[in-house]
Amino acid sequence: MLEYDFKNVEIAEIVNAIIIYAVSKGASDIHFDPFENGLKVRLRIDGLLQDHAIVPKEYQRNLTTRIKLISNMNITESRLPQDGAIKGNINGVNLDMRVSTLTTNLGEKIVIRILDYTQSAKGLEFLGFSEKNLEKVKKMISVPNGIILITGATGSGKSTTVYTMLQTLNNPETNIITVEDPIEMNIEGINQIQVNSEIGLTFGRVLRSILRQDPNIILIGEIRDTETAQIAVRASITGHLVFSTIHTNNSLTTIERLLDMNVERYLLSSALTGIVSQKLARRLCPHCKKLRATTSYEKELFKKALGLDVNEIYDVGDACDKCRNGYSGRIAIQEVLLIDEHLRDAISDESISKEDLRELVYSKDVTTLLQDGLEKVVEGITSFEEIYKLIEIDDALDEIYNHDFEDTSIKTVNFQEEDNTTPEDALSKTEVLDLGAIQNNG
Repeated sequence: MLEYDFKNVEIAEIVNAIIIYAVSKGASDIHFDPFENGLKVRLRIDGLLQDHAIVPKEYQRNLTTRIKLISNMNITESRLPQDGAIKGNINGVNLDMRVSTLTTNLGEKIVIRILDYTQSAKGLEFLGFSEKNLEKVKKMISVPNGIILITGATGSGKSTTVYTMLQTLNNPETNIITVEDPIEMNIEGINQIQVNSEIGLTFGRVLRSILRQDPNIILIGEIRDTETAQIAVRASITGHLVFSTIHTNNSLTTIERLLDMNVERYLLSSALTGIVSQKLARRLCPHCKKLRATTSYEKELFKKALGLDVNEIYDVGDACDKCRNGYSGRIAIQEVLLIDEHLRDAISDESISKEDLRELVYSKDVTTLLQDGLEKVVEGITSFEEIYKLIEIDDALDEIYNHDFEDTSIKTVNFQEEDNTTPEDALSKTEVLDLGAIQNNG
């Protein structure tokens, strides 16, 4: 852990230093956790928290007040949760962050979310999609109307993906309006609306007004309830292209969730254009990863899921000074479902069983999350351990058993020992943030 000189350095400079350090290390969040002797500062890097520093008890209040002050919060309120934002330039670095406070029994806990949307400005090609999935995504966003859903757990990169899609479609001939809570990235040329439930400015109320604003494309930050789901679907069948996110794990559960939200089957079958489900896996460090032989379990899984005989895969090596425990950055694991006429008919059919719907959803044209993850393992981008932690293998295999491999012959995959590179150049690169390259999204 680092030690800061609280006695001789102003608290404002220390707060700046913590933030700048976190940004330089590619952290997504900074946690200030109260304990008996002060605050423990932790950074979330590549999805995992790590200890950074200790703030002594006598400086805890001053540091908390400073963060609230630059986040435009009420510095006299310490009992209720507060939300704020930090936008601007600190020590020459342009920053865009969200700040949240929560009172615990030992004091106020603060979390700073560092928003880095430089990835979304690069384009769809840099999001880690396989060639087949990328073609399906490009096809689904090219349709004039329908609803496209980006699904996954909190922190799985949904916002980055949906913002990239909007950036791709953003041009002077298109009227794009978003309804968000909160607005996570300001995009020039797009009309963005912040929901405010306290004054009655809810998703439902804003959406009803948006439809009178002649939009071509609508982004609904998140489908949270029945009203939002129904309005979103109805908007998409009246000539609008609608994007939204929802907290589901894969394509099948997304369809089931919308039906559970009392969206009429005939409307959903007409409106739904595509679903992109994703998770984030840590990238193997390209500088220290090493080859190893696959285990019998891994060989069996590669054969069942991909139809491949895989004898060697890359794994974590001896951690170097360019990574953390053998990993550096993260890559998206994706499942892309492009709705076709057979699936539309199945969704509108009330008598169809879940098993039959699963068989249609996971046809041979769909690469499941497990298959996409294992393909990235074969390519040396991530480790088998990461995929094993992210995905319920047994459930995923149930989906794969419905697949027909295009090539039924078993292929053998081997790596050249002297070649320490992989096909990563053709895929997305999630790099540690460069302080000099950070753009001000605010």
